[in-house]
Amino acid sequence: MYTNKNGIKIYDDPADFEGMRKAGKVAAECLDYITDYVQVGITTGELDDLCLKFMESKGAISACLGYHGYPKATCISINQVICHGIPDYERKLADGDILNIDVTAIVDGYYGDTSRMYFAGKPKIKGKRLCEVTYECMMRGIDVVKPGAHFGDIGAVIEEYAHKYGYSVVDMFCGHGLGKVFHDNPNVMHCGRKGTGPIMEEGMFFTIEPMINLGKKDGVILSNGWTAVTCDHAWSAQFEHSMGVTKDGVEVFTYSPKGLDKPPYK
Repeated sequence: MYTNKNGIKIYDDPADFEGMRKAGKVAAECLDYITDYVQVGITTGELDDLCLKFMESKGAISACLGYHGYPKATCISINQVICHGIPDYERKLADGDILNIDVTAIVDGYYGDTSRMYFAGKPKIKGKRLCEVTYECMMRGIDVVKPGAHFGDIGAVIEEYAHKYGYSVVDMFCGHGLGKVFHDNPNVMHCGRKGTGPIMEEGMFFTIEPMINLGKKDGVILSNGWTAVTCDHAWSAQFEHSMGVTKDGVEVFTYSPKGLDKPPYK
C-alpha cells in the first residue's frame, strides 16, 4: 500500500482485495439477515441489537459502535432522516415507513461499509419510487468507476438521473475512501461535473452512497450531534456499496449474497 500524489491510498497487494471481500461479505450478510425483522411494530433499537449480535457471531466488530462517541452499532434513518439516525427503543416502525440501515463491519482490520433501504409494511408510492431512483443513482455511479475516470464523473451521472425525477442530491455528506480505516481520502461527492476531481487508479477503495431527497437538498443536524434531517421534512433515501478499482473496472465488495440488494425483498 502507498499514498499517491492526491493523498489517496493505493492498495496494491491482492491480499487487500481479499480482506475487503471478507469484510464486505459480512456487512452484506448482516443486511440480508435483518431483512425479515423489518416489520411494523419493531423498534430501531431492537434492529440494532440484532445487527450487532449478527456481526459478533461472524467474528466481526461494529465500526460504528464507539466511533467518535457514537452510541450504537448501526445507523437507522427513517423517512425525513437523511443519515446517522441513532437507534432507540422508543421509535417503533409504522406502516409505510421507509428506512435506511447502515452497517460497517471490521473483519481482520478491513472495513466493509454498506446500507440499504427497507419498507415497513406497505410503502407509499412516493417512498417506493424514491428508493427505486436512489438505488439506480448508486448503480449508475458505480458503472462509471474504472481506471482513468474522474471522481466528478460519479456525481455527474447521479445528479443527472436524480434531477430527471425532480429530486435533489444531498451535498452535505459524501462517500469516502476506506480500507484499513473507516473514513479516508477521497471524498466521493454525489453531485459534480464530468471530468473533474482526482483520477481513479487501480487499488483505490471507496464507497458510493448517494442520499436523494424528495424535496430540497438542505439538511440540519439535530441536537444529538449526529442525526441529519431534511429542512423541509421531505423524505430522503440512501443506498451504499463499498468497492475497489480494478485493472479493467470495479469490484463491488458488498453485494447481497442472497440478491437482496434493493426492496421489495419478498
